[in-house]
Amino acid sequence: MRTNTLNRPLSRQTVTQLARAIERGEWKLTHQGIAFDENGQLVDGQHRLEAVVKAGTAVNMLVAHGVPRAAFTVMDTGRKRTGRDALSLAGEANSTHLAAALRGLQLYLSSPDVNWSGGSSQISNDQLLTILEKHPDMRESINRGMALNRATRVTVTAASIGWYVTSRERPDVDQALWFDGLVSGAGLSESDPRLTLRNTLLGMAAGKRHRRKDDSREHLLYYLKAWNAWVEGRSLKLLRRSPGEKMPKITRKLPQPHVVERGQTLDEIIS
Repeated sequence: MRTNTLNRPLSRQTVTQLARAIERGEWKLTHQGIAFDENGQLVDGQHRLEAVVKAGTAVNMLVAHGVPRAAFTVMDTGRKRTGRDALSLAGEANSTHLAAALRGLQLYLSSPDVNWSGGSSQISNDQLLTILEKHPDMRESINRGMALNRATRVTVTAASIGWYVTSRERPDVDQALWFDGLVSGAGLSESDPRLTLRNTLLGMAAGKRHRRKDDSREHLLYYLKAWNAWVEGRSLKLLRRSPGEKMPKITRKLPQPHVVERGQTLDEIIS
């Protein structure tokens, strides 16, 4: 006898997300399980059951029998717990921005050259907490990202990731000089990469460049392009993105004297 004949259409994307969570070992026993009505028909849990089949792994779930069919209309109508909620419950500040930035960081590290949207870009709440555990300095990077957002309209996500990855990979560079120039733009030459990035972002926010839509991956691409040029002492008068352009790698070239951390010697940089 078929017991799943009266449910809503199955979402393959939801099944895949749940199956991946099971495969990662993130499944936990909660009050949410599967339910059958008075006639033995499944009224709740079809996506969980399909995910178990897809993952090929047994999990523990509560099973309820005899649930009134009339209760079907109020099942799963509550608000889903978001990454922001999970981080806030863990005591994290700026949880909305932090959740978005941690998701973006994971995508930057794992798949920088693909579209950061759609089902394949979903990050579970458990994954967010694990990413934060591995990258605790993202907490401070969020503060930098919010300040850069106020000054240049770069997305907080892009600025936070840009600040974090460049600081982590190039501790020999004085990030304060980059930050101060990008925030104020004061006294910078026309071809200074900081001024070019600042003007590009402000132009995009005003609708003068490309489109109004915020695009964290695009902003990060511009951020890293400009940062690389600044470190290498190159002029940069224009920032563009070619179709299908890959995310820039952080430059490994020796920094020019104007971006070396104060008090550092050339021998220290080379070593």
